[in-house]
Amino acid sequence: MFLQIKKYFNKMKGFEKSPRPKKFSEILWSGLGAFLSMVAIFIFTNYLATDPMDNFFLIGSFGASAVLIYGAPQLDYSQPRNFIGGHIISTLVGVLIYKFLSFDLMILSALAVSLSIVAMHLTQTMHPPGGATALISIIGSSQIHDLGFYLIFSPILSGSCLMLCIALLINNLSNNPKRFYPKYWI
Repeated sequence: MFLQIKKYFNKMKGFEKSPRPKKFSEILWSGLGAFLSMVAIFIFTNYLATDPMDNFFLIGSFGASAVLIYGAPQLDYSQPRNFIGGHIISTLVGVLIYKFLSFDLMILSALAVSLSIVAMHLTQTMHPPGGATALISIIGSSQIHDLGFYLIFSPILSGSCLMLCIALLINNLSNNPKRFYPKYWI
């Protein structure tokens, strides 16, 4: 028993060295891409004329995506399949849970996030901000709930495609041969 406990805590030591700092030019490309995406998403969500609090939530979810697709464009989580698929799958899970289950908001929220993770694993579309997107489907305003399955298309799919276009433009402008996007599509 003691050895199992020791083995468990040994896993928390960390076994790799910290990564080296990024080049300043790469940091600037990441910042530029995120800036342009967030401005575009803000304009887009304001155009939809939804509740300002919904815009806040949506921008938060897309902001987390921006960290991945601009700050770490080579990660699997950042690739188009994961980025767009993760948001779509998670929104679908959230909308289905909200429409067909009638539990306390806490339970619905926990189900949306946990089942979206399961669904993203099963579909190989893991994108961590998708968990937030599933949660928005549950805790959003009545305007979000009234969209129902349309939420998948607008603002989620359309916003994701907007960000993807900006990612394709910005992430491939660098002269660094290691900075390109995407690593793969499907």
